[in-house]
Amino acid sequence: MIFNKDIAKKTAEVLLQVNAIKLSPKAPFTWASGWKSPIYCDNRIILSFPPIRNYVRETMAKHIERQYGKPDAIAGVATGAIGIGMLVAEYLNLPFIYVRPDAKGHGRKNQIEGFIEKGQTVVVVEDLISTGKSSLNAVKALREGGITVKGMVAIFTYGFEISKENFEKENVTLHTLGNYESLLEQALQTKYITKQELELLTEWNSNPSEWNAI
Repeated sequence: MIFNKDIAKKTAEVLLQVNAIKLSPKAPFTWASGWKSPIYCDNRIILSFPPIRNYVRETMAKHIERQYGKPDAIAGVATGAIGIGMLVAEYLNLPFIYVRPDAKGHGRKNQIEGFIEKGQTVVVVEDLISTGKSSLNAVKALREGGITVKGMVAIFTYGFEISKENFEKENVTLHTLGNYESLLEQALQTKYITKQELELLTEWNSNPSEWNAI
């Protein structure tokens, strides 16, 4: 679920502005999952642009307050959402923790880094939602640690059906600033993509696991 259409449009605008979105239909990217993709979204680049990172920080923070009230802490998903999660926590004057994909194999062997107590509440901050697997892995670790997850807020989602199913299955509420549909609308409007590229990107999004550039 996106916050609203105006925010989705603005988010698409700023992501395209700083080239956080990269298109390469002729030489597709390969994701960690093995999926081939004509598009790649790297939201970490927004941290290098103060006005844009401030927009994301404040928009996320204000939504968290409206939707959930103030949780006991903000939890970022490592590594992509550590930066923006910390900025959101700072804006709300809340403690910040982050969740690794797995527990460390040395030292204190933590998966959750930072101080939080059992029974406390968090809102999870994520940068990007694809299948939702890594994001929900963080939720699982928090719940197993006795922490209540009030919901998740992310910058962008590809809107795959599999991610919607995964979030519903785990009973996690997700809100995002922007989504794939709004991104394509903005990209076409600003001539970042052609109508032919729009068709290809729409086709890929409907069945990403089977898509082939050839």
